[in-house]
Amino acid sequence: MHKYLLSFFVAGLLMMGCAKKNYFQETALVGDVVTQPGAKWDSALVVAGKQYDKGWWHRLWWGTHYRKVWAQPVTLPVLDLDNMYGGLKADERGGGFQTTSLTLLDKEGKKFALRSVDKNPTEVLPPGLRKTFLTNILRDQTSAGLPYGAAVVSALSIKAKIPHSHPRYVYIPKGVKGLGENTPDFRDRVFLLEEKFDGEESLTQYFGKAKDLVDSEDFLEKRFTEHGHLPDQKAFAKARLFDVLIGDWDRHQGQWQWAVYEKEGKTTYAPVPKDRDQAFFKFNDGIVPWLASRSWAPLSKMKTFKPTVNSVTGYLQNAHFIDNQCLNEVTLEQWQAQAQQLQNLLSDADIDKAVTAFPKTVYTLTGQEIAAKLKTRRDQLPQIAQQLYAHYAQHVLVPGTDQEEKFVVERLEDGRTNVKVYQVPAEDTKKPVLTYERTFLPEETKSITLHGLGGKDEFTLIGKANKGILVNIYGGVAEDEVKDESLVKGPSKKTRVYDTRIGIEVEGGKETKVKKTRDVSIHAFDREGL
Repeated sequence: MHKYLLSFFVAGLLMMGCAKKNYFQETALVGDVVTQPGAKWDSALVVAGKQYDKGWWHRLWWGTHYRKVWAQPVTLPVLDLDNMYGGLKADERGGGFQTTSLTLLDKEGKKFALRSVDKNPTEVLPPGLRKTFLTNILRDQTSAGLPYGAAVVSALSIKAKIPHSHPRYVYIPKGVKGLGENTPDFRDRVFLLEEKFDGEESLTQYFGKAKDLVDSEDFLEKRFTEHGHLPDQKAFAKARLFDVLIGDWDRHQGQWQWAVYEKEGKTTYAPVPKDRDQAFFKFNDGIVPWLASRSWAPLSKMKTFKPTVNSVTGYLQNAHFIDNQCLNEVTLEQWQAQAQQLQNLLSDADIDKAVTAFPKTVYTLTGQEIAAKLKTRRDQLPQIAQQLYAHYAQHVLVPGTDQEEKFVVERLEDGRTNVKVYQVPAEDTKKPVLTYERTFLPEETKSITLHGLGGKDEFTLIGKANKGILVNIYGGVAEDEVKDESLVKGPSKKTRVYDTRIGIEVEGGKETKVKKTRDVSIHAFDREGL
């Protein structure tokens, strides 16, 4: 997130003067590591980020955020590599621009992630700016995140029946051993330790008859290249409603794993959320962050966790690509059913119990406040579902695969438009398989875009209507066929066809407008969310 903060934060600095404090401090150990009678592991009294505790003038400009939580002493178990999860050993180093992380393996090869709770934004900046005041500014805004929120999200996920990891917060002391050459970066800090849902070895009874666990890159590659690989769209809608419930605005495709299920020749991918760093985010409570998060500002997506959700727009920006791929068939009724299910699963008592997953001293600071906001947001879930549906119903993307598909569009008299997609087997003896169907309403949907991708695809448009929805057709790289027999009252053409000059055969009608070009970039389709 930090790369988007620069413009407004620099302006804020000019107003209040440059901060000179160096934020790169290690976790402050408040007390000695102690062995408690009856305790399973040694524990220590530590703070996650004492450097974020600031005076009123700093908080006025840069926000109160969760500074007191970061500076609150908490008692955490000390990392015990020999005994936790039956014994763990260091594997490969990981982490992005901000997080220090390490993969650990248990005796059976199951993977666990060890991730720093505090962030280091240095590498987000260009090399020439990494030793300037901008680094301190970005580091300071880490305090907008709730450092122990993932434990509460996990407890809520269990009740909501949404797959999730089971994080444990640990302290790694200065004298830690067993992390190899990584030891200097991991000592004297608070880390989150959780299982990784990655590969067959990570499967448990929790996933039922799942065959594998894959990341979004693997899922999307299968989705676009082969027949029969499709997301569980209703499960994804439920997961996205849950994201808004907990205020997690950073849900891009890299924040998901997928449980793989096979049945009757069809492979379904069920979403498994991960990385809950932005849940319960509190950002717009200082002058500069408030300005930066206005609806017209570049950081409007950084949504503060409030009792009410006035607009879902900010929660959709980072997730726009993966949402377009995995929510294009969900009806309003299905959205509402998922909202109702979440309301039924998350009672007041369930929410109250979930927030007790905070360390005790953190619960005293913010537990009841978080619970109260969760309850009011839960009560709004039907309205949130309506907003999500309305947003994604406006412009809908329906892609095929690199194999052969048949797209059938029927314009109905009242203006509704029915879209079906059939996957055509390579064997002539087998019938096409219906893999997509949805009826769109003209008062909700402005355009439907069909992408054939690879393979020799066929697009058929039929029906007469008093009004209609714009249908865009991109044939793809193979030789495709379009037959448009549809009719819509009015002068504008409601079928637009885009392809290269020799890449498509069009049997057009009154509604058809064809744009052919020599530029093969017209076949471009974003498969990775770049």
